[in-house]
Amino acid sequence: MSQTITFRPTKELAQWIASAARKSGVSQGRFIRDHLAQARRQDNGSRRFMRLAGTIRGAPDLSTRKGFATK
Repeated sequence: MSQTITFRPTKELAQWIASAARKSGVSQGRFIRDHLAQARRQDNGSRRFMRLAGTIRGAPDLSTRKGFATK
């Protein structure tokens, strides 16, 4: 590891980290790194569809599927 980051968790969060790391059998640092990596993987491109938000123009009732028409 080449980068050190310091953060100050609340007492409750620190207790949860300690307990969860102990149950997992890993160090608290390893526990936090694993969870940050997991969050990064889940966030990586999971909201790509949002780049299209607001780009579609046209009539408010664009749906042509039966059952979705407002008439």
